[in-house]
Amino acid sequence: MGRVAARTPAPHVVVVTAFDGVQLLDVTGPVEVFTTANAFGARYDVRILSPTGTDVRTSSGVRIGVDATPDALPARLGTVVVPGRRDWRRAVADRSLVDLVTDVVGRARRTTSVCAGAFVLAETGTLNGRRAATHWQLAGQLATAYPEVSVETDPIFVRDGDVITSAGVTAGIDLALCLVEDDHGADLARDVARELVVFMARPGGQSQFSARLTPREAGHPVVRRVMDRVGTDPAAPHSLESLARDVGVSARHLGRLFRRETGMTTGRYLESVRLEAAQALLEAGDDTVEQVAEESGLGSSETMRRVFQHALGTSPSAYRARFRTTAPSG
Repeated sequence: MGRVAARTPAPHVVVVTAFDGVQLLDVTGPVEVFTTANAFGARYDVRILSPTGTDVRTSSGVRIGVDATPDALPARLGTVVVPGRRDWRRAVADRSLVDLVTDVVGRARRTTSVCAGAFVLAETGTLNGRRAATHWQLAGQLATAYPEVSVETDPIFVRDGDVITSAGVTAGIDLALCLVEDDHGADLARDVARELVVFMARPGGQSQFSARLTPREAGHPVVRRVMDRVGTDPAAPHSLESLARDVGVSARHLGRLFRRETGMTTGRYLESVRLEAAQALLEAGDDTVEQVAEESGLGSSETMRRVFQHALGTSPSAYRARFRTTAPSG
């Protein structure tokens, strides 16, 4: 009796939704990862769809070709990738787009979004009761617009069951590498990362790039005067008491007023201004970490390391290496 030939596994169908105004890299980043994985033995069948079934023009003006409409897809899909556009309100108001995403998500084994694509997923109800990520600048808007979504501001991507949402733009590459590793193991994913010259796992979170510590704009003149004093000389020996004396109010009153106006304490604000000063000094100068700590008001290198690790998820030395130049070190 002849040997029965081994069955070749069916390709894993990846559907990427596209639409006019979509961010180009939201689409092409994950597509590049999946198609590169095919060169190392993966079997991804990547299809780009649009609500109209016709090509789309991205936010950068580059036109993207579209493969098919949902009718031409298999009944069951492997992965859906939902990219976004900066003006997310335009995207969620597009009922044909929301209907398209609802359709393909209902047929997929796992669902993902890149950057502002989380808003489209939220509009379909897919993120209700789930944790999710988006670009750090949009996280507050996502939480406000869709209160049933638990928005996390720092992770590069968030996995909640079979739904995975990622942060801004290039984070779609991190997300796609994670999916390749899920499907084919770390070795193949590492091959893809090397081929594309990207991190296998990016160090740190979104707080490296965000203004997470920036307070709300203050309307009260007393608070604005305090903020101006701190901003003018962050390294001065400021305290709640000294700042209160400077502006002619009691420390207790200033503490209440500052928290009400800005959403943070004077101490927290002072630390955020000193952190910002330290970042600027590291990016622009050659002073040692100890010198930067003193010049910015953070005091010692140990204190500065603690503040950087807590706020940015990285050390001062690593921050300088990563943000001072785009040239490789060595």
